[in-house]
Amino acid sequence: MKAQIEAELDRHWERLLQGLCYYKAPSSSSADKLKADKDVAQPLKDFGLRISKLLGLDQQQSVQILQCYLQEDYRGTRNNLKVVLQDERQSQALLLKIADYYYEERVCHLRCVLLLLTYFQDERHPYRAEYSNCVNKLEKDLVNNYQKQFETLFKAEAPTWETHGNLMTERQVSRWFTQCLREQSLLLEILFLYYAYFEMGPGDLFSFTKMFKEQGFGLRQTNRHLVDKSMDALVDRIGYFSSLILVEGMDIDFLHKCALEDRTEQHQFSNTPDISKEMDQMLLTFGDIPHHGPVLLAWVLLRHTLSPDESSPVIRRIGNMSLQLGVFPYLTTMLQGLGGSGNNCTASTARMCIYGLLSFVITSFEEETLGSQQHLINAACEVLSAPSLAELFWETKPNMGLGMILDSAVGMFPHKTGPLLQLLTALLSDKSTAKKVYTFLDKMSFYTEVYKTKPCDIISREDETLWRRQAPKLIYPLGLGQTNLRMPQGVLGQVVVGEQGYMVRWDYSYSAWTLFTCEIEMLLHVVSTADVIVHCERVKPILDLVHRMISTDWTVSDCLLPLTSRIYMLLQRLTSVINPPVPVIASCVNCLIVLAARMPGKVWSSLHHTGFLPFASSPLTNMVQSISAEGMKAGNYGNLLVLIEQPRGEYAVTIAFLRLITTLVKGQLGSTQNKGLIPCVLLVLKEMLPTYHKWRYNAYGVRERIGCLILELVHAILNLSPDGEASGSTPTLQSLCIYSLANAESGQAVVNIMGVGVDTIDLVLAAQPSSGGSEGPGQILIQTVKLAFSVTNNVIRLKLPSEAVSPLEQALTQHGGHGSNLIAVLAKYIYHKHDPALPRLAIQLLKRLATEFLLGEWSCLQVVLDLIDSRQQGKYWCPPLLHRAALAFLHALWQDRRDSAISVLRTKQKFWEHLTTPLFGTLPCPSDSTEPCVLETCAFVMKIIGLEIYYVVSGSLEPSLKEALQRFSSGRRYEYWSQYVKSLVAHVAEAEDEAVRSFSETQMVISAWRTLLILSTSHVRCHGAHPLHQSRTLSRCSSPPPVTYVLLVPMSVPCLRLGSMMATLLLILLKQWRSVVATAPDILAPLSLILESVLQADQQPMEKTKAKVFSALISGTCLSISQLPQLLVSVCETVQDEALALIDSTRHMTQAGDVLEDKDSMETDAVRSVQKDQRDGVCVLALHLAKELCRADQDGEHWVIVMRKVPVLHSVLSVLELSLRSKQNLYFTEAALHLLLTLAHTPQGAAAVAGAGVLQSICLPLLSVYEVPSNGASQGFSRRSQDSPCWPGVYRLSMSLMESLLKTLRYNFINEALDFVGVHQERILQCLNAVRTVQSLVCLDEADHTVGFLLQLSSFCKEWQFHLPQLLRDVQINLCYLCQTCTYLLHSKKMLHHYLQAKNGDALPPGGCAQAAPHTPSKASGGAAGAGGEREEAEQKALLAVQCSLLKILSKTLATLQRFTPDCCQILLDQCMDLAEYRTLFVLSFNTPVFDSDVAPSFGTLLATINVALSMLGEVEKKEPGSLSAVSLGSSEETQALKSLLVFTMENCFYVLVSQAVRCLKDPGIAPRDKQRLKQELSSELSTLLSTLARHFRRGSPSSPASGMLASPQTKPTTPGSKSSQEGQEPFIQLVQAFVRHVQR
Repeated sequence: MKAQIEAELDRHWERLLQGLCYYKAPSSSSADKLKADKDVAQPLKDFGLRISKLLGLDQQQSVQILQCYLQEDYRGTRNNLKVVLQDERQSQALLLKIADYYYEERVCHLRCVLLLLTYFQDERHPYRAEYSNCVNKLEKDLVNNYQKQFETLFKAEAPTWETHGNLMTERQVSRWFTQCLREQSLLLEILFLYYAYFEMGPGDLFSFTKMFKEQGFGLRQTNRHLVDKSMDALVDRIGYFSSLILVEGMDIDFLHKCALEDRTEQHQFSNTPDISKEMDQMLLTFGDIPHHGPVLLAWVLLRHTLSPDESSPVIRRIGNMSLQLGVFPYLTTMLQGLGGSGNNCTASTARMCIYGLLSFVITSFEEETLGSQQHLINAACEVLSAPSLAELFWETKPNMGLGMILDSAVGMFPHKTGPLLQLLTALLSDKSTAKKVYTFLDKMSFYTEVYKTKPCDIISREDETLWRRQAPKLIYPLGLGQTNLRMPQGVLGQVVVGEQGYMVRWDYSYSAWTLFTCEIEMLLHVVSTADVIVHCERVKPILDLVHRMISTDWTVSDCLLPLTSRIYMLLQRLTSVINPPVPVIASCVNCLIVLAARMPGKVWSSLHHTGFLPFASSPLTNMVQSISAEGMKAGNYGNLLVLIEQPRGEYAVTIAFLRLITTLVKGQLGSTQNKGLIPCVLLVLKEMLPTYHKWRYNAYGVRERIGCLILELVHAILNLSPDGEASGSTPTLQSLCIYSLANAESGQAVVNIMGVGVDTIDLVLAAQPSSGGSEGPGQILIQTVKLAFSVTNNVIRLKLPSEAVSPLEQALTQHGGHGSNLIAVLAKYIYHKHDPALPRLAIQLLKRLATEFLLGEWSCLQVVLDLIDSRQQGKYWCPPLLHRAALAFLHALWQDRRDSAISVLRTKQKFWEHLTTPLFGTLPCPSDSTEPCVLETCAFVMKIIGLEIYYVVSGSLEPSLKEALQRFSSGRRYEYWSQYVKSLVAHVAEAEDEAVRSFSETQMVISAWRTLLILSTSHVRCHGAHPLHQSRTLSRCSSPPPVTYVLLVPMSVPCLRLGSMMATLLLILLKQWRSVVATAPDILAPLSLILESVLQADQQPMEKTKAKVFSALISGTCLSISQLPQLLVSVCETVQDEALALIDSTRHMTQAGDVLEDKDSMETDAVRSVQKDQRDGVCVLALHLAKELCRADQDGEHWVIVMRKVPVLHSVLSVLELSLRSKQNLYFTEAALHLLLTLAHTPQGAAAVAGAGVLQSICLPLLSVYEVPSNGASQGFSRRSQDSPCWPGVYRLSMSLMESLLKTLRYNFINEALDFVGVHQERILQCLNAVRTVQSLVCLDEADHTVGFLLQLSSFCKEWQFHLPQLLRDVQINLCYLCQTCTYLLHSKKMLHHYLQAKNGDALPPGGCAQAAPHTPSKASGGAAGAGGEREEAEQKALLAVQCSLLKILSKTLATLQRFTPDCCQILLDQCMDLAEYRTLFVLSFNTPVFDSDVAPSFGTLLATINVALSMLGEVEKKEPGSLSAVSLGSSEETQALKSLLVFTMENCFYVLVSQAVRCLKDPGIAPRDKQRLKQELSSELSTLLSTLARHFRRGSPSSPASGMLASPQTKPTTPGSKSSQEGQEPFIQLVQAFVRHVQR
């Protein structure tokens, strides 16, 4: 793109330099050349001459303009153009449109130069270098050329009908003059931006000043008699730029810098005394035009700085003139007239220019000599709205520039609150400046007040310059307990005596925020008195500051709570008085808008008690009552609108009200609150939307803004998610809007807005004086029309299909007289160029209207049926092209789902027989010349059949279609078409040049066959099952040769497209018919060749094909691995390349900030955006294929060699680290971890992964993927689906990877494992604790992974104790609590069920254990009872899935705790064992477990765990209803594994119990009485448990370990039910018996 931009600029830079001079005047030589030009048709020549006459434009250029217009803007057909050119009236209208087009071309010409000057020094712009090179070429002569063009335009004589023809009417002359002013303004804007970057010489300044003086800064136009009110903005704009050019030419910024550094001689005017004197004399004649003010002020500064002595009288005189002209109010008006500075470079540059001027003026002269302080502050605030100027202000010294104004305003505070608060509000631009403003006001040092007379409680000096307060004073007369300021005794105050009395500046420190609270309280006290006006003037700046503060930095909102909480009472009081203060009320509502965006529920609950909003005096029961507004009151706002705002024509409160309601709606309030908003919305729909355009307005643009805000509100309501209020007839916000818009006046108002038309929008845009920006009336009008389209689209979409045609729909589809067809107006929006969303929305509405309102004219159907009759084929009146057209028509009906027509056609006799006839014929060889339409005919038939199979419910196809499909199968047509498609593909690959001519038809038939084949494989039962040999026939299409033809040499676009299509077919068939393909020849060899070929291709279209080939390989790896070595090389090289590319992409996106641009919010047919990291992307699929290949190569015979050759692990780990840090590339991250996890299962793989630096790539970056909450562990754990890709899943995979590496490498990985557990210790501990509060499968899965890792780590207790002793202790404690939690939850099923419903919501996870999915298919239920039964069954399965997870966690937890307790044999036999090495894990108590973290785990917990396991074992053996075995497990192997897991849990629990008990008995720190109690309790409990266990093992219960679920390191598995599993021979039972005998002694 850069190269293209550079080439265009190189080709046309001279045209840009010429500017408007590019367009020449008519000449005889040009007319002769046009006459001799044979390439131009004579009608165009003739019309070009008419254009030349009207526009005064060169004849050849006139024809060029005509040709460009016809190509870009003409809205008719070629035949229609001939009629237009021959008709006088129509040709005149065309002439005027071409004139408008020509004027716009001239403006665009200048805007190109403006664009270059805007961005040629902007480092952020992608084409800065190209723009800069072009500006360098233009720099030399640009000013001279454009200055001459400005003078030419200024002096140009207006055209007349004598010189330009009779079309040059008064209206056209006015249009010409508007264009003249517009071009003058643009030329001056270009010159202003030019001189913002380049220095203006003294001579140039003098010549510009002289020129602007002569033309009166735009006011003394040659054709000023033509100026009307609509042109005032353009005339003012010419004056503004004239003034700015001269001020910029004096280079005040550089002058200021020279003065500060005492090097004024370096300024360009320091050595030009002659020009300076001439300028003095010329400027002395100024003073009669406001535009002179800034020029005079800047010249005073320049002369005062460079030569203060020699020109002081002149300086004083010129300075007085500038003040008399009101220079500071003029600067404010000028900057406002130039527009906002958000995206407007010109406005921002102007503010920078004036910022320098104001700063130097205030630094150089006393503030008292500059006139009104308020005017200065107004100008300063307008200047500070430019980007970055607020930050620049805070960086300057307070005793210089605008800082002196701030210091002056502080000196008058709080006697005058407005000036200071107005300045500080302007100084709020971002969070950093918000903090500075808040701190500034929070630490005020002086308090200024005025006394008319000297108070009695002060002591003063004789000269009355210093006062001391004798007693403390409460500053505000408020009641006790209310917020107030207290000035203490002894405070000193400096006194200045003036006209107002004594002005005292007390040396008193306080927070202005407290003072603001007191001011609001005072206003609440005096709201019904005469003082209310004065207090409102003091409070409004406070509210404006608060609004700006919380809008800029929400984090300070808590500090401002004393102010924001009083807004509701203020709103209630102020809106209920007789003459409400509208500006203050609007400021209150503006504050509430910001609050509502963050906490809509709180704002609503506080606001609806104030009486401000409309409300319903009686409950709303039905739509009729609601829409009639029966029992609804307008509230204080409604009264204010009717009584105050509409008569005045000012609507500040209405604008704020609409934004507030829209914000509340977008806040997704609950259904109750939304019903409370119904009166507000009804007021908008009934009283505002139908009539707002008729209200009185004082300011231009307010009407359009209100219309836009109304539609934004309606749009937000229509986009609300369903709120579940389907019961009864009570209306919701959305249903009310839909009904009102569809059936009431508000809908007609929306239609009228859409009916504005594209021509009106173009006129409004053309009339805008500004050259850019996004806030003009044209942009607001476009946004309003877009909203109207979106609202209409949504109303039609959401309206119930059963309802009758509404008035809105009738208005949209009716045909008006005299050509006023609304549909035609809507269709013309496709020609709109300024906003691409508007044509899209118009097309969506037209499509929806075409779908919803069928014409019902089916008279052509019989003709179509005759054309497809197989008996008529080949006859002269039914040629192939006509047959193809008939089938195309039928396909369009099926594609658009025109049910009325389809239902008629599909039941016609022999319809399907005639339709399918082309598929049973024999086509000529593709190499022979085949009529392309024959291929299209077959394609249309295949598509129709495919759509019919897809649409119709299984088993409901028409019998005649079933019969046709059966004949297609039995007649071996699948095999025929498969071979023919292969031959087509081969023909395209071998003879590309010849095949390109009919490639579209070839592609169409291949696509249709692919679709039919896929549907045939997926919907076999729809048309009878195929025999096995037919299945194999189908499977032959999945063999790679067709793909091989086009992908082994992918050199052309046709080959790429066909290759992608065939790869898709191959992939789908491999998945659908794997059992059949397994008996076919080996497909991996050609697939490997295809992969090598596509990997060598660089074309972008090959990306999707690569992904499909990878997917096919993943599906086929189970068939054969003979190609594994070479395939592994290709895959690893792909992973390597894709990983490097992904690194660059991720870094770029991280630096750029937002990765994707949001789609237009008004789109109703959204298109999914494409991302770099995709689930089916090449990189992700390559990683999965690499994983499968490494899994197949279990011995590492091949992958070790390949990965030494290709450093794929380092590349993957690099991307993995970057992705984790930036939290991007989720699918890649998961796939990479799966690959590493597969490698980590083998010693070679684990060593390779660890050696590649896996810990450095994962450990610290992994912190970025989760957030550890500070106020409760449960908040950090998700309840989303366990299987969906997510970042918590990445953390779990990482934990599994660490576990596998430690399990495989043992001591070689212990240091890395300890580093990992140390870094993530907080998450690990919270995960163990979270099981108590969140029982979702995702949370339990993470706990399972975590305990599994800790189980492996517990084998290295000594190393753990040495490196992380405190963490070891914390883990032991948390594991004990986890054991208690799992036991309690497994014991109490009802409580667990309650927690799942209460905390995890109704969205229960799918039932079934993680290892055992339910085998019973779900059945559809017809009634409420069936639905309830399904619900109960789903809940039961979810409960059992959670129980299974809890049991696994419990078993691993006990196995881990067993490593932290002494060895039983050693502690029983070794009397000298050091007990201090092992801590006591369970307290000496026998209470049952409780669900409370304050109760420590005890021996009672362990005994309860054994009892729970025994109870569950009994349930499994009996297969009781609701047990794990009865519902969750589907096979005897799974049931046996569950029994083993339960026995394993008991074994470890007994082990921990015995070990901990003996440790307590040997602990000298435990009292003998407690030891005796321990012996008694354990002897009794264990004897009972042993007898119960004996009964279980007699019945053949399995012994530990739990095979298939968890491996135990202690014992070897025995055969379940064998003799060895009897009571006396179980090792852990013998251990417990020995312990019981020991304690009974």
